[in-house]
This record gives sequence, structure tokens and C-alpha cells, in this order.
Amino acid sequence: MKARLIATGERAPGWVAQGFADYQKRLSHWLPLELVEVEPGLRGKGRDPRRAIEEEGRRVQAAIPKGAYVVALDVPGKPLSSEQLAAKMEHWRGQGRDLVFLIGGPEGHAAEVSALADEKWSIGPLTLPHMMVRLIVVEQLYRACAMLANHPYHRA
Repeated sequence: MKARLIATGERAPGWVAQGFADYQKRLSHWLPLELVEVEPGLRGKGRDPRRAIEEEGRRVQAAIPKGAYVVALDVPGKPLSSEQLAAKMEHWRGQGRDLVFLIGGPEGHAAEVSALADEKWSIGPLTLPHMMVRLIVVEQLYRACAMLANHPYHRA
């Protein structure tokens, strides 16, 4: 099983990119994770934000591999503890499908993208910088896989 994190937005700050790369490397022998950055839609004065969301949505849809199990990161999604995420990971592994995690743009996911999601995961009710969400997601995926492997990383 492989995973892909499709994130709207480009050029993460150095500290985010470094942290992401560190956890991505740690995770690689349990769950190879590819980061795909999707160019955000144009926003600004006189521009329709709905059009930007639709543009992002088309790019996100094009980046989703056929047959993958899609998990959209979404505030109204289901919150999971680290233990629950580990149980989900075990379930997803049993399905034998690749995983895709989606991080939307500033206004969230396009309706068409939301409709494609097999499930929605909330990492909490706080509004977080989307670049930071990348780091949180990869760390939690690493933690879940470490728990399944009885690795001592997770200490609750």
C-alpha cells in the first residue's frame, strides 16, 4: 500500500518542508507517502472565489489515482484519536487499496472533491494554517504506523 497527500498550496516554509521530509522518511518503510502540491486558484480583488475553488478542485481530481481510497481532511469530518487512526490504518491496509489524503485550499474543498471522498477526517475544530496541517497529518500517519508495528514512538 502506498499513500499520497494531495495538498492545495505551494512552497511550504522551510521548517514545514524539513519536518515533513523527516516524518516522510521515517514513514517510508511502513507507508511510502508522496506529496503532491496542487496550485491554488487565483484569488484577489475582483476575482470570484468560487472559480478559484473550482480550479483547485479540477487539479485535485486529476491528481487522485484511480481506485484509491480517498480521505479528505475537513473540519466537519470525523475526529480520530491516534489509537483510532491506527485502527483505521489497519483497516485500510486490509482493503489493499492505495490511500489518498486531501488538504484543501483556504475555503476548503470543491463540492466535487468532497463528493469523491470515501471518508472525511477532522484533526480538530481549530483553524490551522494548511501548511501546518501537512506536518500534522504526516506525523499522525507515522504515529499510527509505529503503533501498529509496536514501535516505542507512541507513549500515551
